[in-house]
Amino acid sequence: MFDKVKEMLELKKKADHLKKELEATIIEINEARGIKLTMNGAQIVQKIDIDEGLLTAANKNRIQMDLLKSFNNGVKKSQQAAAHKMRNIPGLNLPGM
Repeated sequence: MFDKVKEMLELKKKADHLKKELEATIIEINEARGIKLTMNGAQIVQKIDIDEGLLTAANKNRIQMDLLKSFNNGVKKSQQAAAHKMRNIPGLNLPGM
């Protein structure tokens, strides 16, 4: 029983370390012209830069669609970064990751 508790505590320690690594991982998404999104590996958006030339009422729909695309690409990249880091931690290698 104590071995299981010790094992669970060790896994929690590894998971906490992974969380800190992901929070320190910066992902920049610059796939939409004039829009740059910066988020960390924990999928927290850090910064959004929009070129001032795009900020017109006529561009509203385009900006919304580009932001949506950028957010989705950022989430996908952060999930890939997390999966890559998890593969390298013994005991956290989960099937399907």
